[in-house]
Amino acid sequence: MPKDNSIKSVLIIGSGPIIIGQACEFDYSGTQASRSLREEGIEVTLINSNPATIMTDPVTADHIYLLPLTVESLEHILQERQIDAVLPTMGGQTALNLAIEAGKQGLWEKYNTRLIGVDLDAIELAENREAFRKHMIDIGLSVAPSFIANSFLEGKEAAQKIGFPLVIRPSYTLGGYGGGFVHNEDEFDEALRRGLNASPTHEVLVEQAVLGWKEFELELLRDANDNVVIICTVENLDPMGIHTGDSITVAPAMTLSDTAYQRMRDEAIQAMRSLGNFAGGCNIQFSIEPESEKLIVIEINPRVSRSSALASKATGYPIAKIAAKLAIGYNLDELSNQITKTTSAYFEPTLDYVIVKMPRWNFEKFHGADHRLGLQMKSVGEVMAIGRNFLEALQKACQSQENNRTGLGADKKEWIRTSDILDRLEQVSDDRIFRLKDALRLGVPEKTVQKLTKIDPWFIKQIKELVKMEEQMMRYNVAEDIPVEFFRDLKEVGYSDAQIAWLMRIKESEVTRQRKKLNIRRTYKMVDTCAAEFEAQTPYFYSTFDRENESIPTDNKKIIVLGSGPNRIGQGIEFDYCCVHGLLAIKDAGYEAIMINCNPETVSTDFDIADKLYFEPIFWEHIEEILELEKPEGVIVQLGGQTALKLAEEFHRRGVKIFGTSYNSLDLAEDRGRFSDLLKEQNIPYPKYGAADNADDAIEIANRVTYPVLVRPSYVLGGQRMRIVINDEELERHVLSIFKHLPDNRVLIDQFLERAKEAEIDAICDGEDVHIMGIMEHIEPAGIHSGDSSAVLPTYSLSEKAIERMIEYTRKLAVAMEVKGLINIQFAIKDDNVYVIEANPRASRTTPFIAKAYKVPYLKIATQVMIGAKKLKDFDIEKQLDGYAIKVPVFSFNKFPNVDKNLGPEMKSTGEAIRFIKDTTDPFFRELDRQRSMYLTR
Repeated sequence: MPKDNSIKSVLIIGSGPIIIGQACEFDYSGTQASRSLREEGIEVTLINSNPATIMTDPVTADHIYLLPLTVESLEHILQERQIDAVLPTMGGQTALNLAIEAGKQGLWEKYNTRLIGVDLDAIELAENREAFRKHMIDIGLSVAPSFIANSFLEGKEAAQKIGFPLVIRPSYTLGGYGGGFVHNEDEFDEALRRGLNASPTHEVLVEQAVLGWKEFELELLRDANDNVVIICTVENLDPMGIHTGDSITVAPAMTLSDTAYQRMRDEAIQAMRSLGNFAGGCNIQFSIEPESEKLIVIEINPRVSRSSALASKATGYPIAKIAAKLAIGYNLDELSNQITKTTSAYFEPTLDYVIVKMPRWNFEKFHGADHRLGLQMKSVGEVMAIGRNFLEALQKACQSQENNRTGLGADKKEWIRTSDILDRLEQVSDDRIFRLKDALRLGVPEKTVQKLTKIDPWFIKQIKELVKMEEQMMRYNVAEDIPVEFFRDLKEVGYSDAQIAWLMRIKESEVTRQRKKLNIRRTYKMVDTCAAEFEAQTPYFYSTFDRENESIPTDNKKIIVLGSGPNRIGQGIEFDYCCVHGLLAIKDAGYEAIMINCNPETVSTDFDIADKLYFEPIFWEHIEEILELEKPEGVIVQLGGQTALKLAEEFHRRGVKIFGTSYNSLDLAEDRGRFSDLLKEQNIPYPKYGAADNADDAIEIANRVTYPVLVRPSYVLGGQRMRIVINDEELERHVLSIFKHLPDNRVLIDQFLERAKEAEIDAICDGEDVHIMGIMEHIEPAGIHSGDSSAVLPTYSLSEKAIERMIEYTRKLAVAMEVKGLINIQFAIKDDNVYVIEANPRASRTTPFIAKAYKVPYLKIATQVMIGAKKLKDFDIEKQLDGYAIKVPVFSFNKFPNVDKNLGPEMKSTGEAIRFIKDTTDPFFRELDRQRSMYLTR
């Protein structure tokens, strides 16, 4: 069926602020869908309250509404615009719930608007646990034995019928919230109460636990003619019992027999076709008993899911883009494959490589949190790695984590006590894959490891191969001793030069030098959806140690943008927004734009955003070989947050040009001593400070600057391990903790200004002129991390004198630091005296917020200034804001019920929303201002 020409305008509902269980993968899907619809000449309107994403940028849709995701907001849009159809499947559970609620209130009928890409009856069927169970049985598919319970008594009766262990799954929740395994009767009552309270309908499914079974996910697309295509089959390395968002996953499936795979395909297609009448995406989760290969259906999401972004990046098949076209009437065989251009979208992707997705956790931000993994998702982000084999992809995923690992073990973070390791294997935590390797290294039998972990023996045998290779490596004393074929074997299974050096106790540079002497270098292969069966032109590459290189450099002038790696607290989607705009500005200036990143949830890793995409770890060894191949004019590190900045010294040392602010200035901002000397030289006030290398020095400094003091390690993100302490005992304890976890960092100690207001300025400097982009005043006082503070733009209570001082100090600092590009400066204001707290000559968390609030092309201006394409005087910067914009932090504390929820200098929020108000009499603002009063009177 051709496109439905009656649809002239579509409203896409976004997913709102980032929370655990619903992150930026839905912003990626919404962005893809919007671009896809606009290609068809359809006018796209978009509603979302998240200012940090590219989804809410004018480049994405024709009309952007940064409004709360409520029925009232939807009606406001429908009154202003003629909307023919609503696409609610790109914004996760949030968007679907809103669409359902609006339908119940008669909104769609009132404005003669229809829903596309979704069948609400199918959604209701999939979400209602009892209805879903009955439906699967009716169509001949198996599910785990279960009973529905709406009360405590019903839950107890269900448990008595099923027996232990069992699972509690609350209805209508996100990210497994409120669910969990119950191993015995003693745990049941508390778990049941938690599940019933978590469900908005006070309903849980009490289900037989299939612990130790293998788990698989299939991503499918279906058109109006009932054609179904399976895009990707993903295998969870972890067995049933770990939420898929917290599990390491692998594609294609590694351990499925052909008969089990075909049966799973058939059942997936049957299940999708049975779920009502809709055209679009679907995610189905299965479990298989390892011995008998008995197959059961776990759950179905008849919409674009959290895994859709991963499957899109894994295969090169743009699921959300195609799903949007199916929603407006196209059939699969009428659409072309976006990569090959010659095959149809009905052609299932084929992989001649392996991808591994590894979650990224932030437990260090949630003090007191239970690190054990289960049915409730706890990870804040993820990385994806591509290799020619499982081990190469797994090691690259470990290198992508941004946690100082150089691969899967073979570094200084290995454990050596067998009892601790075995306990960790059984009590699943965020580091289990590393402990599994440690167990095998210490001689624990593979069968014992399998019994404790329930991980398929194939994966364990694969990791054991690494242990054997490391034992062989121990025979050699210097890099020159390693036989060339063995050296190549090591690299082909993902070993970094740093790992090899650690095992041999030599310098990494010695390994690298010998490797290059032997001409063992990375080559780059194309992700083409078809295993090279058809010609493809996609500029989407991954590295391996194959003999043939498919990435052919052009003679164009090119600039590399370093991405921000996995999302985590303190470094989220806002930096990907900056990277995307940086790439667009580079292309606009006539350069070839090259992206390096490893985050599958983001728009920057879409295959058609940059001129060339390398899906690689932000890890020096990988970056160096891309630099050697592409020979760019230089790199940009200001856009990718702390991830990219940490590599600036390496670029500087090796003579790689850094566009924009120099390494010396970037380092100056991080070096508290040098930075304070500059402030003193410029006659700019700042809190008294000191930098310590040991606890004794720290105590001496604290007594000199006077308590309370703010204590923090240097070169960290999101206020990591930052504390306010009030005496010597607290100080000593915290300083020792910092040195234990971050032994290479100095400790910075600043006088804490009690009861001070906090504000910040974002600006652009071209080396001569400075343009103030925005001045924000925090609702919360100084001492609360800026990422956890509500920020008001423009200021609302600061005096003219204080604002003038802030602007003066910003201009002075930007010029003195020779900033070219972005700078963010944070201030404390006490008794109308202005103090500079810190300066960040890079993109900040507030950059997208200011761009959205003032409707200015902030990043385009900053990037073109950075690369020297234009000066500030070449831009006519016109800001538009009627009233105030407020950035409101959003937290995911519900995932960690026992953690300290008090806010302080260490950031804890997972996302943010934007709110516009006319004036400070608005009830929303008055409630926020009341919170400030509460902080100041504590």
